[in-house]
Amino acid sequence: MIYANDKFVSMTMHRARIQVVEDILTTTSNVNEYDGASITQIIRQANISHGRLSRILNNLVSQGLLEQINSKGSFRYKISSSGQEFLSAYRTFRDFSEDFGLTI
Repeated sequence: MIYANDKFVSMTMHRARIQVVEDILTTTSNVNEYDGASITQIIRQANISHGRLSRILNNLVSQGLLEQINSKGSFRYKISSSGQEFLSAYRTFRDFSEDFGLTI
């Protein structure tokens, strides 16, 4: 048993890519606005491997959902306003579909 963002995730259950994106955006929205989240922080809180995280971070930055900050020679990440809108819309859709017994 493991927990990611206070949600139980079975070791045999794989998260969909959109759920991983949700966890990354949630992690980057729960940090100081100026500091951003470190890669280590995202790996731990979103429960994702470094290799997979790197590819997803590059994608989220290029799509404008995350902002990359260069802080003392390392990159940190924070959610953008577009990322906040996306996260809110995704959660609304997820909750709506779950009300009908559908899982994403």
